[in-house]
Amino acid sequence: MKLNIRILLYILGLLLCFESLFLLISFGVSLLYQENDRIPLLVSTIITACIGFLLAICSRKHEREMGKREVFLLVSFSWIVFSLFGMLPFLLGGYLTSVADAFFETMSGFTTTGATVIDHIDDLPHGILFWRSITQWLGGMGIIVLTLAILPMLNSGEGTQLFNAEAPGVRHDKITPRISQTAKRLWFLYLSMTLVSSIVLYLGPMNLFDSICHAFTAMATGGYSTKQASIAYWNSPYTEYVITLIMFIAGINFSLLYMAITGNYKKLFKDQEVKWYACTVLIFTLIVCIGLLYTGQYPHVEEAFRVSIFQVVSLLTTTGFATADFIVWGPFFCFLMFLIMIPGACAGSTSGGIKQVRIIIAIKHLAVEFYKQLHPRAVVPVRINKYTLPPELVTKVLSFILIYVLVALGCATILSLEGFNFEESISVAVTCLSNVGPGLGSAGPSGTFAYLSDISKWTLSFAMLVGRLELFTVLILFTPYFWKK
Repeated sequence: MKLNIRILLYILGLLLCFESLFLLISFGVSLLYQENDRIPLLVSTIITACIGFLLAICSRKHEREMGKREVFLLVSFSWIVFSLFGMLPFLLGGYLTSVADAFFETMSGFTTTGATVIDHIDDLPHGILFWRSITQWLGGMGIIVLTLAILPMLNSGEGTQLFNAEAPGVRHDKITPRISQTAKRLWFLYLSMTLVSSIVLYLGPMNLFDSICHAFTAMATGGYSTKQASIAYWNSPYTEYVITLIMFIAGINFSLLYMAITGNYKKLFKDQEVKWYACTVLIFTLIVCIGLLYTGQYPHVEEAFRVSIFQVVSLLTTTGFATADFIVWGPFFCFLMFLIMIPGACAGSTSGGIKQVRIIIAIKHLAVEFYKQLHPRAVVPVRINKYTLPPELVTKVLSFILIYVLVALGCATILSLEGFNFEESISVAVTCLSNVGPGLGSAGPSGTFAYLSDISKWTLSFAMLVGRLELFTVLILFTPYFWKK
């Protein structure tokens, strides 16, 4: 079947029009503060809106049908196109001088990775800072999910395919029969929680602008801050505990959060993945806290606990905020933090990583295989929340983990060819693939990714995209049978 290119261009055009609206809001922020980023943001808004409008108008006469190939292409290219136009303010304003840097920064924003090449964040004008934050907020719940909430034309079979191709997780629960209604309710919940987070943060030492920006990036588990020192800038226990709570909540499946808010809270507290997620946070926090107390790096229990739980939740939810540089804590803590980067939080959240549910399924499948060594004829299914998983779903999970490892090793290999050591290469590859942000070495919490070569930045930009769209959606485009009619 021939690819329906016109409908792809039409929807991409509409998406660019949506993006121009958020650029326009950022331009409004720059007008409010009367800073020198007004012209770059205005020109970026005009260029994005005009090209989006032309694409939509020229492709409006399209066939209604959209197959699976169009779905994968649309989801993948929408994130690339958003990043290409989203980098315009950085280039036009001279805040970043190379395309590789600007694309890396914007892709890191939309994929909620939080890795940055900017080492003078405090000097950036408010409009650019707001745009950095809003890219993460848009990418947190998802560009396509936003489109499904707005465009009624996608409320059909292809709408469900689009939702499944972008939303992170193993299975995707619809909280309403219509996919557009599900998308609308999830986005309304996301918006409401962001608003509440802004208010709560504003009650602390943050001003209104910083509160809004950090609510955007905390709910999106993104990690972009308005300060080079990240959350450590405020040196506030109140702010650290509040952001820890926001990140933890954002790491829970949003469908379960919606059900809990609407009265079905038992499903949230009984969910096996949520329990596993909470236990993971607790166990790693205790290990790190005891380790910091034992080594004397934080002699006070409350401070050691606060630093530990903040850093554990920040890395486990793949947010990447920092209140301390864990690199200076020592090799043991660096290894722990590296392990925390990999699993991520719950499926259906704004978190990256492999996801807790896949780890659970892999461990249960491993236990079944050990049991079958003694009882080869036994039929022992893998269950999650008393639900028996079909064998093909278990196989898909194991395939996902294998591909994750292979992609991480591939990216690390390219970085090692650029001259970086094994520790730095593998940590940087994993942190970008899991959409975390900080890595080890020079790319740690107190560093940036500016020292990397352009080849490394393009490689890691690809890793961020692949990780955000959960591997299969992007990598299937590189298979020969995808392009066969």
